Amino acid sequence: MLIEKFETLFDTPEAVEELRKLILDAAIRGKLVPQDQNDEPASVLLERIDEEKNRLVKEGKVRKQKALPPIEQEKIPYEIPQGWEWVRLGEIGDWGAGATPNRTNPQYYNGTIHWLKTGELNDGYILDSQEKITELALKECSLRVNKPGSVLIAMYGATIGKVGILEIEATTNQACCACSPFLISNKYLFYFLKASRSSLIRLGMGGAQPNISKQKIVNFPFPLPPLNEQKRIVAKVDQLMTFCDRLKETIIQRQKAAEQLLQSVLKQSFSSE
Repeated sequence: MLIEKFETLFDTPEAVEELRKLILDAAIRGKLVPQDQNDEPASVLLERIDEEKNRLVKEGKVRKQKALPPIEQEKIPYEIPQGWEWVRLGEIGDWGAGATPNRTNPQYYNGTIHWLKTGELNDGYILDSQEKITELALKECSLRVNKPGSVLIAMYGATIGKVGILEIEATTNQACCACSPFLISNKYLFYFLKASRSSLIRLGMGGAQPNISKQKIVNFPFPLPPLNEQKRIVAKVDQLMTFCDRLKETIIQRQKAAEQLLQSVLKQSFSSE
């Protein structure tokens, strides 16, 4: 059985977590699924993204973004397959942070609008929030309403680098940066941010408190695959992460059984007659 073969290589829960990292790293380098020459190349997808951004700007749904500099050849982190494109994260989505309404104003809290803190980012789907704010808070404070499907990342604090995907409409505090992607798979972006967590955190080092910051995020290099390949990558990663879940659970159960057996043997060996 495949899961038993992997247990010989990844025989602890910690090793399974390392396997997850290897899977994500292969995914963002274009090494997890085969390329298809019939896919529309990422260069064409970028043209459609620009058209979408211009449309949203004209409709007043997003602000016009300052043009980001091209990625210099020597700054490219690794090779990507033909048909992919290196861009910056700011080019593929509308990014923005939130705010914390004044805690001394009771009229701002216990409303109906979801308000998320970074501690609620769970590296998965977000279905609710611990606190909710009012329409008045939304009106008077610098808050951004993020639509379902938005991808969130914690910029600083104890959960720095944690990510999530909104299943609800929600606002956030100032330590959360949210992205509404343009025409790309939000799940691919989510997996990319998870795979790049260590690199992003290192980028935020240097101050009293590690801080990724929105500016550092939007300038971060992003390997953009063709849209159809993004979907294949997401499907394969989902499949492999489910496998890792099963593998980890099997290892934990076997460790528990071994521990119980050991305790039973010790009890019988050293119990008084």
